[in-house]
Amino acid sequence: MKYGFLFWGAVGALFAALLTGCDKFEELPREEAEETNSGFITLEEVAQLLSTVPLGPEQVAEVQEGSTSSAGNGYDSEYRMQDLFSSPGSGVGTIPSTKASAYKRPLRELLREAAEARFVTKGESGDASAWLDSLAASDVQIYWPGAEDWDGSQLPVITYDPGDGAERNEGYELLPDGSVRKLMVDEQMARERPVWVVNRNSDADYKSLELRRREDPSWGNGGGDILVTKADEDIQTLVLRSFKAHRQYDCWFAGGAEVIVKFGAVETVKAGTDDDLRQYQPSVTDFMIVVRRNQVGQELPFNAVLVSDWSELKKLQLEKCAFLMVEDDGGTQKTWAFETTVKYNSKTYSVEIKIPLNSRDDVIWRGPLTLSYIEKNSGKPIHFGDVELVLELI
Repeated sequence: MKYGFLFWGAVGALFAALLTGCDKFEELPREEAEETNSGFITLEEVAQLLSTVPLGPEQVAEVQEGSTSSAGNGYDSEYRMQDLFSSPGSGVGTIPSTKASAYKRPLRELLREAAEARFVTKGESGDASAWLDSLAASDVQIYWPGAEDWDGSQLPVITYDPGDGAERNEGYELLPDGSVRKLMVDEQMARERPVWVVNRNSDADYKSLELRRREDPSWGNGGGDILVTKADEDIQTLVLRSFKAHRQYDCWFAGGAEVIVKFGAVETVKAGTDDDLRQYQPSVTDFMIVVRRNQVGQELPFNAVLVSDWSELKKLQLEKCAFLMVEDDGGTQKTWAFETTVKYNSKTYSVEIKIPLNSRDDVIWRGPLTLSYIEKNSGKPIHFGDVELVLELI
């Protein structure tokens, strides 16, 4: 869950297809459903360890560079431990590089020294290396809301995501004399001064819209100030123009919201026989929209093609589409399976589409939409729960 700008790369789920059967949810095999194993790493102990590190402006600047780099790549203001140890100062989506030479004392060195000292004190000196290896391989990260506003000198308050939905939690203030003061941390404090939240990464596996368009400027045929224009008078295209979230879905410790939109469409059918059509596999395109916490209530441009040839859906007599949006919260992976029907050569065929869904995801909206409804509301704001979309046929 992150904050800031709309994330387009693995977002909310949007599906075009005719629903003819009941919703079905299937549990994936245990080996496929395992959550990230972070070994014996807890967020509280990482935050406590960071509070014993003699941070200076150089280390804070490193975390700021990693956090703002992630944000610039279309992710939240986050600095993963994986990057901290392998490529200091790099953010999510940054091409891996060895940047340690840019810092006289990167944060990883201070963490290593602090961990070794802690384990020696506990009489477990041999475990420090294993603990650090586990931390470097985990999904733990530092989330810094407002990293771009750091004044270059003030040290952060360090806290962690308690994981229980609380809006306040214990934190550790690093004082100039090297001592640490405990205090309660809330979102208001994070708006007023530097606050590092130790939490877990949930969006790095998704490719953001920003990264997709760097690789291919034509990806999605739009985005930001780029306008999707009609290229062929004979083809009608469905475009997602904009997205607006009217509330947050998680406590602020978890960051902004990752809205997952997956679009499963029945494309042009070119089957030669009935068996070909029975084995037809519909395609599923997924996007991720990251809405930072300060963007709630803002209209965020998307301008990406959802269905390139809308007329083809009508030719297949696809009367309804299934639309799903979820806010990603992880958990055990399941699938949402539903059946669609298409007509081809005067015959009706059923097609099953399976969509991945996590057990802890917040379902923003799920249900069928008719093609006539989309056509009637083309270019108009449509509310789906607490999210407002503008879908336009051009």
